[in-house]
Amino acid sequence: MWRTLLSFLTAFLLTVVLMPLVIKLCKKLKARQTILHYVDNHQSKSGTPTMGGIGFIIAIAIATVLATLGEDNSLAIVAVLATVAFAVVGFLDDFIKIFFKQNKGLAAWQKIVFQSAIALVVSLFAFYNEVIAGEILIPFALTRTSLGWAAIPLFFILFLAFTNAVNLTDGLDGLASKVTLVYMLFNAGLIFVYALVLGDPHPHHGEYISLLVFCGAVIGGILGFLCFNGFPAKIFMGDTGALALGGAVGALAVVSGLSLYSPMIGIMYVLTCLSVIMQVLYFKATKGKRIFLMSPLHHHFERKGLHENRIVTLYTAVTAAVGSLCLLITLVVNGIG
Repeated sequence: MWRTLLSFLTAFLLTVVLMPLVIKLCKKLKARQTILHYVDNHQSKSGTPTMGGIGFIIAIAIATVLATLGEDNSLAIVAVLATVAFAVVGFLDDFIKIFFKQNKGLAAWQKIVFQSAIALVVSLFAFYNEVIAGEILIPFALTRTSLGWAAIPLFFILFLAFTNAVNLTDGLDGLASKVTLVYMLFNAGLIFVYALVLGDPHPHHGEYISLLVFCGAVIGGILGFLCFNGFPAKIFMGDTGALALGGAVGALAVVSGLSLYSPMIGIMYVLTCLSVIMQVLYFKATKGKRIFLMSPLHHHFERKGLHENRIVTLYTAVTAAVGSLCLLITLVVNGIG
């Protein structure tokens, strides 16, 4: 546990130290957020520095590597590499938007190609790696079951789905950050429980402890970032941070074996993503009609008159409630506590 605490504190302190430098640099380079015209209630935020994800991504990577040196850490390192890889894609997107004055950033096909390449590499790793071996954990019982070759497409789809769902959730000050923090907290709890079930003599026990270290680093990095991103935000994470957090969530779901828990604890990611899909399909089918006042879902709630702080609290609370229920049932089923 001390290594998890070390990674948490290291990531938190590094982020707190780095963020003022990142904010200063972004202001100097005029890396500022442009608010699209149809999000008219956020026009006051136009000009806020963006690309703040750089700060906590560096911190998460350093903290995880330092706290897992010399240990069984292949799963944690792959999770970090996936996080950084998605951060790079997000950085390219932000860079094009800001410095080339192109609001759409990377073309849709470019994002799909980059994201698919990363997702495929991680999915193949999860299939061939001896710790995961294409298996997933059955929720609550924590027993492993093999998916065979079906594991590769499942991991691939799950990875891409959650990466983009997290990115879609990034629309209000602190929303993606707080939801992801709580999501990681309960995944860390489940990983800890599974490590207890395996027991220390088990050859894969160390790998799951290293994943716990990665979760600690992500939580610490997000908490540090929230010191600057809470309402009203001094800086936005940009796609650099949002895609990176999506990469962290997707990678953790795949390499931890907790894939089937992900849609439950990540219920607000799922609802956010579904709201966009439903809106687009309904709009096309009815030639212009809408289900929601605006999508993603959090913007619909804004249009209904809810303050963004209340929406962020609602999303965070629902994630915490579902996460608590999943963890509690798992503890009871496994006779722990």
